[in-house]
Amino acid sequence: MEKLIAKASIQIRKPINEVFEAIVDPNKMNHYFIKSSTGQLETDKTVEWTFPEFSESFPVTGKKITYNTYISFDWSGGLPNQLVEIVLSPFGDYSTVVKITEHEMSDDAEGILIMMRQTEGWANFLACLKAYLEYDINLRTGAFDFMFQK
Repeated sequence: MEKLIAKASIQIRKPINEVFEAIVDPNKMNHYFIKSSTGQLETDKTVEWTFPEFSESFPVTGKKITYNTYISFDWSGGLPNQLVEIVLSPFGDYSTVVKITEHEMSDDAEGILIMMRQTEGWANFLACLKAYLEYDINLRTGAFDFMFQK
């Protein structure tokens, strides 16, 4: 059976080291993505991420972190073959291309919905990362309030 993957990418007008640090350092991530983390994302280390919209935290395990080029982690809660990969590539003198792939969902109705949600989520993550790094704006503030109103 085929497997589905979620993909998203963007160019950010910042040097690769700034983009890398903004993804692994919780003191930077909390300006655009998470509320808090129990530590920095590192190879073979599990941290707990808390998001502004949820009261519970989520375990995130760093799989392989290569400075300035590659970040991979598992946040599936133990599902098999579920891996997020972030590849950073310099573009020109001052920009970075960020490509995200999340593996893998089943090729059925449920898998298609999960893949669509994850693709939407990673596109949002990249837009928030770009807005934070280039303009010091937190796009996530108030962005999902509508989801939790009764």
